[in-house]
Amino acid sequence: MARNESAVIRGADVILDAFASRRMISPLSHTDHALDEAGSYAIAREIHARRVANGERPLGRKIGFTNRTIWAEYGVDAPIWGYVYDSTVQQSSGGIATLSLEALLQPRIEPEIVLHFARTPPVTHDEAAILGCIDWIAPAFEIIQCPYPNWKFTAADAIAAHTLHGALVVGTPVLVSEVDDCCTKLHTFGVELARNGELRAAGGGANVLDSPLLACAHLVEVLARDSNFEPVHAGEIVTTGTLTAPQAVTSGETWLCELDGIGLPSLSITFA
Repeated sequence: MARNESAVIRGADVILDAFASRRMISPLSHTDHALDEAGSYAIAREIHARRVANGERPLGRKIGFTNRTIWAEYGVDAPIWGYVYDSTVQQSSGGIATLSLEALLQPRIEPEIVLHFARTPPVTHDEAAILGCIDWIAPAFEIIQCPYPNWKFTAADAIAAHTLHGALVVGTPVLVSEVDDCCTKLHTFGVELARNGELRAAGGGANVLDSPLLACAHLVEVLARDSNFEPVHAGEIVTTGTLTAPQAVTSGETWLCELDGIGLPSLSITFA
């Protein structure tokens, strides 16, 4: 259902003010009972237009809730997506990064796989065809944030709130050509996430819609059905969703992501 323009503008104002002021707010759905995912993507589109107008440059997309193991906890039943920007993405140095949490609301960390597209991917679930459009992959940390108390929201609320994106830290890229049988390994690899040397979570590629490639296939298919947004183009990155359960983070902690069975390097981040 099309959203009233004033409702879209009002929703965008509320979300942008919450993040700018670091102020917690009630979920939009609590006051706008007609808010659905289509309406939230209209709000997200308005926010995206304002960010671009203010000089932020989109670098690609993030897919949220590809990990089915966390759907019940967050009250969702399908993936969502949003943009990432030059203001929110940073490259690690030798697999080591630092990040301030000062501007983020209720931050949580998610170990992910980032795909970089050298060519525009087709609409297909053929993993080899999608992989053929990718020149490098990398481990990453997405730091998600939430303006809603206690991380309670609907999927529509999450979409409107930048799809909960706060920051993306990209690890050392590895050429796809250097990963033997990459399609299979993206299904089967494992990952461990540790805080200050203590294991906090484990998971793997199969957690994200069975493979990061299939998570991306889902995004490409969704975008093909929605003329309001551009498809994924050559030169974009796509971060494909958390490989483990998200973990709350605080300043002073160091987190380490180690991957097994795929040949990608580890990634470490210290929060200031």
